[in-house]
Amino acid sequence: MSNRKIRVLLAKPGLDGHDRGARVIARCFRDAGFEVIYTGCHQTPEMIAAVALQEDVDVVGLSCLSGAHNYLFPQVAKLLQDKGANDITVIGGGIIPEKDMAGLYEAGIKEIFTPGATLDSLVEWINNNVNPKE
Repeated sequence: MSNRKIRVLLAKPGLDGHDRGARVIARCFRDAGFEVIYTGCHQTPEMIAAVALQEDVDVVGLSCLSGAHNYLFPQVAKLLQDKGANDITVIGGGIIPEKDMAGLYEAGIKEIFTPGATLDSLVEWINNNVNPKE
């Protein structure tokens, strides 16, 4: 078992500029004991994958309220897989219609949190499903 804290990268891919929720989650994760890196808004999937690799994160949390999740989330997961980073868990959140979830899970997104998910449920999911790297 590692003594290292879980490292989480939070990112806002695409043109979505609404980041209040992502900033609240970043603070929640910090308060839960995770190391948090927040990229800010308007990130490309390539930028997000590069930062995830550079920062050696355990989790990438993507937030999308613009409706572009069906492209952006799978693209981040694919870029990480292409770089051999299968040990990085990718999760997503935002305005995600239920009809889109199966395709996102197929693309490698491990969990999706929609409006109404509690902060405690996010922390609990990460604690139960992610082990920090050595």
